Amino acid sequence: MADTQVETSAHEAEPDAKAARKAAKLAKQIQAFSAAHGGAEGQLAYLGQMGTRIVLVGEDGGWGDLVAPSHAVAVSAAEKSGITLHESFDGDFAAKVRTGPYEWTRMAGIQVGGPSNG
Repeated sequence: MADTQVETSAHEAEPDAKAARKAAKLAKQIQAFSAAHGGAEGQLAYLGQMGTRIVLVGEDGGWGDLVAPSHAVAVSAAEKSGITLHESFDGDFAAKVRTGPYEWTRMAGIQVGGPSNG
């Protein structure tokens, strides 16, 4: 029986290289967030075709998010950055988030006299 060799064209490898570059860029952004907030933890939230949101919570209560084009890229970025990932955004993890006046007025909007969303 003859051995067959599968050749991968440069065109087929391009999406993998692009995904790796995106994961590396996101990992650097996660590491910068983590450094600025005394460490960080995260949770991945599937957004459908848009990709996956990487929700970050710093040790100081600061929070933010990034969007990866796919779940695989988000997982790769989180692994490269070295953060701990949580399965869900609840309990002790959610209790770490600290919000300020800006978030409260944006969440409540006109109901509590905050700026209108329009």
